[in-house]
Amino acid sequence: MRASTERRGSLHPVSVAPMMQVTDRYQRAFMRRITRRALLYTEMVTTGAILRGDADRYLGFDEAEHPVAVQLGGDDPQALAQCARIAQDRGYDEVDLNVGCPSPRVSKGSFGASLMAQPERVADSVAAMRAAVTVPVTVKHRIGVDDLDSYEDLHRFVEVVAASGADRFIVHARKAWLKGLSPKQNRTVPPLRYDDVHRLKRDLPHLAIEINGGFVDLDTVAVQLESVDGVMIGRAADDNPWLFSDVDQRFYGEPGPATSRRQVVEAMVPYIEEHLGRGEPLHRVTRHMLDLFSGQPGARRWRRMLTEGAHAKGGLEVVRNALAAVSALSGG
Repeated sequence: MRASTERRGSLHPVSVAPMMQVTDRYQRAFMRRITRRALLYTEMVTTGAILRGDADRYLGFDEAEHPVAVQLGGDDPQALAQCARIAQDRGYDEVDLNVGCPSPRVSKGSFGASLMAQPERVADSVAAMRAAVTVPVTVKHRIGVDDLDSYEDLHRFVEVVAASGADRFIVHARKAWLKGLSPKQNRTVPPLRYDDVHRLKRDLPHLAIEINGGFVDLDTVAVQLESVDGVMIGRAADDNPWLFSDVDQRFYGEPGPATSRRQVVEAMVPYIEEHLGRGEPLHRVTRHMLDLFSGQPGARRWRRMLTEGAHAKGGLEVVRNALAAVSALSGG
């Protein structure tokens, strides 16, 4: 794994949001067959899982996944600093602190979105991580939490944390309700307030501000980039991964790694073979590929064949047969 030797303040016009039970190493490997340049993230990993659990399981990744960031969950500055150092030593390009997760389990641990009510604690954590590593340290947070949801609350939070040296703020443009809404509802029920994020960038132009929340097409991303430094795409990356096929050309001026969905599948074959050879089940990889043909002829058959074949503990022939079936229906 490569490790950065100096802090980089480089911006990422487009990134894939860290998502629990989605952005594991298999999903990131799949996305790299579609985009070389978009920044990818791990799922949120708690400090306890790294320090007292199986660090290889949570932090393992392939060289091809770069640029890739680890997202940490926790509220103890020293534990976060220690985990940031471990992540850097393993080759991660950035370290992000989760201040946005609204799940009850996370909130009971006094981290995630609940930390928005403790900006000084977040600042202490960022300062500790910055002192421990040379890679960028970023903060992903909401525009507010519970009744602390005014623009003034958001501005104060960012100002306090920025003083500790955070390299970038990724703002999910919804508030979080920690009581009364489920994590799923927190992704859709609180209204999106893009204007607050745009105003934050205008008021604090010296800070790197990225926006997240509800983006499903690249035209909208391009419009957002007129007001902020970067756009993070969440569920749309899982629901329609081919959306990212034009990211490299459009936002980085470079050709992407594949010009067709078929090329993506073919590029995944050696990766799938490698993991099957280690005794890993097919579905660990193919569950992330189910929506590759979303909106295309044969998409439903592709999904069904992959799902049923993986459930039946099939091997690489499942993928090849599903690709042949969808190619026959689409004429290519």
